[in-house]
Amino acid sequence: MKKLWLSVLIIISLGFVLAACGGDDEASSDANTIKVGASSTPHAEILEEAKPLLKEEGITLEITEYEDYVLPNDDLANGEIDANYFQHIPYLEQTISDTGYKLDYIDGIHIEPIGVYSKGISSIEEIPEGTEVVLSNSVSDRGRVLGLFEKNGIIKLADGVKTSEATLDDITENPKNLTFSPDYDPALLPEIYETDEESLVVINTNYAIGAGLIPTDDALFIEDEDSPYVNVIAVRAEDKDNKALNKLVDVLHSEKIQKFIEEEYEGAVVPVGDKK
Repeated sequence: MKKLWLSVLIIISLGFVLAACGGDDEASSDANTIKVGASSTPHAEILEEAKPLLKEEGITLEITEYEDYVLPNDDLANGEIDANYFQHIPYLEQTISDTGYKLDYIDGIHIEPIGVYSKGISSIEEIPEGTEVVLSNSVSDRGRVLGLFEKNGIIKLADGVKTSEATLDDITENPKNLTFSPDYDPALLPEIYETDEESLVVINTNYAIGAGLIPTDDALFIEDEDSPYVNVIAVRAEDKDNKALNKLVDVLHSEKIQKFIEEEYEGAVVPVGDKK
């Protein structure tokens, strides 16, 4: 009986030792592996270019691709991923306000100028009376879109209203009597553009590129590079100073990645460099 108990104690002790060793290895691995959620285009493509550069720094990058704008922040807040790369600052701020998530961002990486497309309308001057403007259900993009229409002389917003906060109620002049329909999933907008020749369709650049469009060529009009809607590396607030995640940002700001963005997307995606 004593020998039996001795054997049991040895087995239990070995189990504790192995568990402890396994825990140390896992923690070490986690410290050198970062999981980043990203939209397929262009964010995940840019991250793929960054992978080997991070590997040289001893960091393994795992990319999770998303096709919507909600889950990446949900999964970040819940700890499923360590960071995400798909959104601009106003969208992140709106999400924090709506959900109470304790999120932040490290820095901006690029701008995706939003564009207005039409199959049947070839110029701003030819926009017919009463044309429908189809745009996404993203509240944070509402003022951005209205500001773009105002900048191109199509509508007028109320004096003193901050463009990023503008709503449809702030339109004071609409000489073409445009109808704005802000109820669509952003992923569906390229399909609407292809099938509805009479409308103006506002499409985010990542979805436009994913649908084979060339924003700088195919858009009826588009934001310029001065757009304030910079796409960022978002993290949980507690991880803002995380070394591996900050190294990711450094790599994305590197000359190699900035050059890749410029050459690959030909102006449809504009790198912003280090804005800290």
